[in-house]
Amino acid sequence: MTFDGRTMTATLYDNPSARDFFSMLPLDLTIDDYARNEKIAYLPRKLTEEGSGPFGNEQPYDLCYFVSWGNLAMFYADYRHPGLIRLGRFDGGEEALHIRGEFPLRIERM
Repeated sequence: MTFDGRTMTATLYDNPSARDFFSMLPLDLTIDDYARNEKIAYLPRKLTEEGSGPFGNEQPYDLCYFVSWGNLAMFYADYRHPGLIRLGRFDGGEEALHIRGEFPLRIERM
């Protein structure tokens, strides 16, 4: 994922929603601030919810999908919210999520 000249990497989990997201790549979206703990980006269509369910051990730098709005939720601080499907975790460049503002976002496969 690239925005504002910065690159982040994430490893996706092996679940139906993450595979559906991966099948959509590459994507050109907009990343923006939401609340004080995450950035969001709206996908062009909703992802499958197959295999979704509650999960525990929420941590900063989780990459999630918010079912109700159909958006990516990229957390950089503590969170807890029902209605999320965890897609994966950031494992490089995640400090970029702390930069405030709205930017064009490019998401590509590696």
